[in-house]
Amino acid sequence: MNAPRKIIVYIATSADGYIARPDGDIEWLNRMPSKSDYGMRAFYRTIDTILWRRKTYDWALDYDKRNGNKGGIFDTKLVNYVFSGKPPRQKTPGVAFVSEPVKEFAQRLRTTPGKNIWMMGGGELIASFLDAGEIDEFDIHVMPTLIGEGIPLIAPRHRDVPLHLHSVRKYADGVVRLRYEIPG
Repeated sequence: MNAPRKIIVYIATSADGYIARPDGDIEWLNRMPSKSDYGMRAFYRTIDTILWRRKTYDWALDYDKRNGNKGGIFDTKLVNYVFSGKPPRQKTPGVAFVSEPVKEFAQRLRTTPGKNIWMMGGGELIASFLDAGEIDEFDIHVMPTLIGEGIPLIAPRHRDVPLHLHSVRKYADGVVRLRYEIPG
């Protein structure tokens, strides 16, 4: 029997807990070249599905276009689900739009065979899945940068969610990787 599929938030934050500036900009992540991929290649081999919020999807398309590409940012070998009440008219290869409730979608997705599921974000989508009890792990890369204000890792709400520290890894450039499990 296959292990149950996990929904894992794999993300980078500033040292003050933001995933992006207020306007969605993440150029602060490109602060210096690194010889490490911070475990991304190994993580990527464990997933076959990515969950996006519409704002993150739109940002990715815009970023791709600014860099001279046309929709190539979405890996068509994976299933990409974008949560949005208003899907765009033009389809993007490898992307499906979702408007159903988070809990029902997550439970249905977990019953399908496959690898783990990457919760790409943003903060509102992460909060919705967390509030529905549908996040299994957080794999957070804390960048040694303070940006002062921005979009928080998780949209604010009143909640208490205990986490179990799975591991900590410090990289030579000051990045710290924190892996937490949510006890089930």
